[in-house]
Amino acid sequence: MPRGRPSSALRRRLLLLGLPAAVLAGAATQSVRVGADAPDRWWSPGEGRVFPATLDYTNDHGTIRTLVVDGPIETKGHPFFEPIGTNGRACVTCHQPADGMSLSARTARERWDATGGKDPLFAAIDGSNCPTLPQGERASHSLLLERGLLRIERPWPVRSFNGKPVKPDFRIEVVRDPNGCNSGPGRGPEAGNISVYRRPRPVANLKYLLAVGFPFDPKQGYALPLDPDDGKPQSGNLMADNRAGNLRLQMEDAAASHLQLMGKLTPQQIDRIRDFELRIYAAQQESVQGGALDTLGAEGGPVKLRDSQPGALGSIGTPVWSEFAAWDRISPADAARLTPEQLAFRQSVARGARVFRDRTFLIFDSAGINSRMGFGNPVRNSCVFCHNMTQMGNDVAPGQVDLGTTTLPFADPWDDLPLFRVTCLGEPHPHYGRVILTYDPGFALTSGKCADVGKITLQSMRGLAARAPYFSNGLAKDLRAVVDYYERRYNIGYTEQEKQDLVNLMSVL
Repeated sequence: MPRGRPSSALRRRLLLLGLPAAVLAGAATQSVRVGADAPDRWWSPGEGRVFPATLDYTNDHGTIRTLVVDGPIETKGHPFFEPIGTNGRACVTCHQPADGMSLSARTARERWDATGGKDPLFAAIDGSNCPTLPQGERASHSLLLERGLLRIERPWPVRSFNGKPVKPDFRIEVVRDPNGCNSGPGRGPEAGNISVYRRPRPVANLKYLLAVGFPFDPKQGYALPLDPDDGKPQSGNLMADNRAGNLRLQMEDAAASHLQLMGKLTPQQIDRIRDFELRIYAAQQESVQGGALDTLGAEGGPVKLRDSQPGALGSIGTPVWSEFAAWDRISPADAARLTPEQLAFRQSVARGARVFRDRTFLIFDSAGINSRMGFGNPVRNSCVFCHNMTQMGNDVAPGQVDLGTTTLPFADPWDDLPLFRVTCLGEPHPHYGRVILTYDPGFALTSGKCADVGKITLQSMRGLAARAPYFSNGLAKDLRAVVDYYERRYNIGYTEQEKQDLVNLMSVL
């Protein structure tokens, strides 16, 4: 498709609106708004559509916008959008613009219904609960359809990113295996692999995720690993278990597993994918209840992310979510321009930002916070203690933490995920003791250390409204469930108003 020419579906919609040819010709270079029922909401591999400079999609909370610096992008022949592997998928399959460059469980269900489960998204390798299950049955893909989870197969014993073996200081056993991928023939620890299930992480706003705020890893207590390509310290924020520390390694891991690429990505393919990923930003742009997020002094939307730089700790530098501070002091004249509902919602968002920063509680028994860093157990702080990078809400301090989302007794008792028993062979875990029950050992499957069981890389907080469910294993089905999890995990004592204010804040990020 020639540069600057909109897709055929878009042209048809514009023609129905009676727009002139000049508008049609320039549509690909303008902001393109696409409704929830639009035929091109789903980006299939190899379509050849032009990716506009800005692209809007609706969701339950409003509109998310993806913004490509120096866009638009010609996707025909582009390795991020083409099915370069053997199963018909492309990178875009699991990193959809409508879902903030991630993948929501709702989108997966819509895709199943639209294709009868035939879309490459449901490839047996990881789009089903296990490749050995009958692939035509919906139940065989329940973890993807209900929780938005893909199967991740890790080697056992542990191997580092360069393939070198790591001797773990723990033993792992399968307690329960509802899907057969940790105990069937050729499956499980005795066969040299472990299957866990995780959410796709968003491919957007990578300038922030790659930023390194400390010269060492304070959560583990040792020096940062160095990038094998450029020798610089790595942030560790790209993958849930930090098994790939730079974009090249992440691409190669994804191509081999999720795309089933035979052979390796070429340097040219890696460069083109990296170029695209570093140019794309995604954030909520409009709110159903609050209106445009960049009005009356607020600075919501991806433009703020594009034009800013990763900030210092929120408690020291610019306060986290300060882009909505103006809504805390809307003048009477401006208030008169809003509906009562809009004004109330905007004031709620501003309160939510203050709760996020200032409402303290006791954080306890969380490895990576209460151990190694020297803060003590418990330590009193707020959400911003870990979610502290300005404009993004991820952690400027490298390293993984355990919030209990994958490990008993804090995680919900799920019967559709595998359950593992981890036994520490040396020092016991600082909070769980010598024997741990977990659905996903997390960073321990990369480091080989029992002290790292349950540690997961903190999630990016932008574009949350578009990509439910939340946490690495889909523990929280919606934004309220995120707040409720923290409430019961740390016995915070939020009021009902504080809970709703936090939900409203997260809905506009």
